Amino acid sequence: MDFEAARIKMVDNQIRPTDVTSHTVLSAFLSVPREDFVPERMKLLAYIDSDIEVATPAQIPGGRYLMEPSPLAKLLQLATISKSDKVLEIGCSTGYASAVLSLLAESVVALESNEALAATAKDALAGYDNVTVATGDLEKGCADKAPFDVIFIHGSVETVPPALFDQLNDGGRLVVVHGFGNASRAKLFIRENGKTSERLAFNTAVKPLPGFRKVQDFIF
Repeated sequence: MDFEAARIKMVDNQIRPTDVTSHTVLSAFLSVPREDFVPERMKLLAYIDSDIEVATPAQIPGGRYLMEPSPLAKLLQLATISKSDKVLEIGCSTGYASAVLSLLAESVVALESNEALAATAKDALAGYDNVTVATGDLEKGCADKAPFDVIFIHGSVETVPPALFDQLNDGGRLVVVHGFGNASRAKLFIRENGKTSERLAFNTAVKPLPGFRKVQDFIF
C-alpha cells in the first residue's frame, strides 16, 4: 500500500472539506505517518474516515481509539496552537495526535493512564524530540508539568474537572468534545485572570474517553 498517497487523500478528501484551512495543521497531518501509530493488523486501515480501535475493552475498560482525522484536525485548528505553546494531550493512547501536536507546538506532554499504551506511544514517538510521554490519572492532568498554554482531551467527556483549568496559563485554551453521541459539541475554554469562559464550536461525534463522568448528586 502507498501510505504517502493515502495520507494525501486523507487530507484532501477528509480534512480539507470540513473547513480546516490552517496551513500548519494541514501540513502536520501530511507529515505524520498515521500507520506508525496503529496495531500491525490495522495498518492497511490507517487512513479510513473513522475512529481506529487501538485497545479493546478487554484490554482497557472502555477501550481506546485514535480519533477520526476530520474532527481531530478541526479540534487542533480550534486550539490555535503556535510554536511557542506548551501543550498537554490527555489520553494520548499510541501517540498519533501527540506527533501531530509536536509539529504545531514548542513542546507536548502526552498523558496516558495505561502503562502498556504509554510504552507503545514512547516507541512510536521516538524521534519526536519535543514530546514527553507521562503516565497518570487522566482526570487529574499533569500538575507537576503545568502550566500549559493548550490542553487537548483526546475523546468525548461528560465533564471537565476543575483541576484541568487550574493547569492552564493565563490566556490558555482547553479544547474538548463535550457530551456523547450525536448530541456532543466541540468546546473551546479560555482561561483569563483566573476565570474560565467557554465557546461552543461545532457538532461532532467521537469516541468517549473513559472516566470524566459527572458526580451524581445525592437525592433525598
